[in-house]
Amino acid sequence: MNKREFVRLREPSWRRFDELVDRLGRRALRKAASGHVNEYSRLFRELANDLATVRSRGWGQDLETYLNQIVARGHGAFYSAPPAGFRQVFEFLAVGFPKLFRANIRYFIVASVLFFGSGAISWVVIQNNPDLANRIIPEAQLQQIQASYSKKRGGWEANTSNNFGEQRTFMTGFYIFNNIGIAFACYARGVLLGIGTVYTLLFNGIYIGAVGGYVVARADPELFLSFVVSHGSFELTAIAVSGAGGLMLGHTLLHPGRRTRIEALRERGIDSVKMVAGAGVMLLIAAVIEGFWSPAAIPNAAKYAVGGVLWLVVVLYLTLAGRGQ
Repeated sequence: MNKREFVRLREPSWRRFDELVDRLGRRALRKAASGHVNEYSRLFRELANDLATVRSRGWGQDLETYLNQIVARGHGAFYSAPPAGFRQVFEFLAVGFPKLFRANIRYFIVASVLFFGSGAISWVVIQNNPDLANRIIPEAQLQQIQASYSKKRGGWEANTSNNFGEQRTFMTGFYIFNNIGIAFACYARGVLLGIGTVYTLLFNGIYIGAVGGYVVARADPELFLSFVVSHGSFELTAIAVSGAGGLMLGHTLLHPGRRTRIEALRERGIDSVKMVAGAGVMLLIAAVIEGFWSPAAIPNAAKYAVGGVLWLVVVLYLTLAGRGQ
């Protein structure tokens, strides 16, 4: 059989398979009629055999490329994962994410040293010499910070206004956007061989530490600490987790092993994305707390108690959840 006869005999099957792929692209395979599934499976095997025949007989790159594209589309439609339901999401958050976190905890330790270490140093330096704060924070922001956390508590006078609920909702949305933006930057800049992630962690650590040190030195530390203690457990930890994902990305690019960098990214990149996905959920929780609980007119003792419990919850979740599963 020559090439022309082969194409004439087999082309109707190729076109039929292509039609089935288009149909399955609009309709989940598990919902397709059994007859279509059986036909799909049979044509898929035949098409793979046809592709092998074309390659072995050297019947041209154009025909081989055409068949290869159909096979690739069919493979994607057949083996693509179904949309994740609530159960899969719950299992990932309850088991998968904390296990993945512990398996890559060395990246988290490095990210934490960079983020929390730079924040602690910046805090101490600015608290002892608050005049240095304007080298890190713009003057306009310093004035806004001092007004928000003033000893007269002028920054929270709006708590008793009628539209405070609307303000909380708006601020929650702002916190979600802002925090996820920081986390995404920590992760995405990992493609710069991890250098971008290191810079982002150091920058945000220094900035946050400078804000804390300045408030303690020039404003009302009680108001500031009672505000951040509750949501800080989820928010700050999630930023470090995102940084860990970025460092994973950078390390994979620097040390792909015997694989190509693309192959290494395909394997390790999935784990890093899962790390950031878990961090994203933590940031959503932090944003809700920061928008509704943290600024509420509640005694500071209650906020400190809840904040301590939340820090314990985060630690226990990341260290114990999913063990034995």
